[in-house]
Amino acid sequence: MTFESGTGSKSRRIRRCCVIVCAIMVVVISVIIVTLFLTVFRARDPKVSIHAVDLDKFDLFEPNVTTVPLGMIITITNPNYGTFYYKNSTGYLNYHEMMIAEASIDPGSVPARSTVNVSATAGVMSEKLMGHEKFFEDIALGGLNFTATATLPGKVVALLNIIKVKATVDIWCDVSFNITTLPITVASSCKTKIIV
Repeated sequence: MTFESGTGSKSRRIRRCCVIVCAIMVVVISVIIVTLFLTVFRARDPKVSIHAVDLDKFDLFEPNVTTVPLGMIITITNPNYGTFYYKNSTGYLNYHEMMIAEASIDPGSVPARSTVNVSATAGVMSEKLMGHEKFFEDIALGGLNFTATATLPGKVVALLNIIKVKATVDIWCDVSFNITTLPITVASSCKTKIIV
């Protein structure tokens, strides 16, 4: 009798130790995962800049043309530890809050902690732009200021395709054309926000 109760007591102690060790492991792993998500895997806003290309071919005053193509390179830097996959989208170019161009953005991806260039072409509605009351005043001052916006819906994939999170990147850029120099120079300043 004594031998059996001693064995039962010993097995209960072993089970209790196993449960305690498992509970401690679960707590430690949970703390590590939460810490990683709050630090390393925390979503950081990407950096974006816009560069106009082929400006020597950009002629708003070309006769009998209502839409002038404006080539752009959008540079996106992903500071996160996961690849961002985005769907096809549309960017908009506004002049004094009036939409004067759209640009299709094809689907693609920006690998973790890297930079990619995305090509896009905006069809600038020249008649609409030149018809704005501020256009010739801005031309006389030597510059045209635009606002470019785009929303890129997609997902962030990290840790060997284990973690997949829906994410959207909102982009707002101020784009300035300096027409006092030849060739025309373009400067941009962008803000981004990733929403997960």
